[in-house]
Amino acid sequence: MTPGAAAEGDLARGRQLTDELERTVHALESRLGRGLDVRRVRADLDHLRESLALLQELQEAADAGVQRAGSGAGRRSEPVVEIPDTPYDPTLWRDAGDEGIGSR
Repeated sequence: MTPGAAAEGDLARGRQLTDELERTVHALESRLGRGLDVRRVRADLDHLRESLALLQELQEAADAGVQRAGSGAGRRSEPVVEIPDTPYDPTLWRDAGDEGIGSR
């Protein structure tokens, strides 16, 4: 089994379990009402669904050979910008205001 197929199987299982959890939360809402604790569980379930959808997109992009910008691994690194240790020219700050004090 390829890594992509394994991940797809895991994602499918995650969706199945999320659907089962959805039914359970619905039953709890029917019995307990929509109090704060039940709404929190509902919000967590919604976040879980969103996260699984993002993972699905990431898997589809990986299968297509595309690297998603925020995914981290394998991302093309930006060029390093070196900042000198020498002090800045004080005239750069002449008209700048001090935070909380205002301009001079």
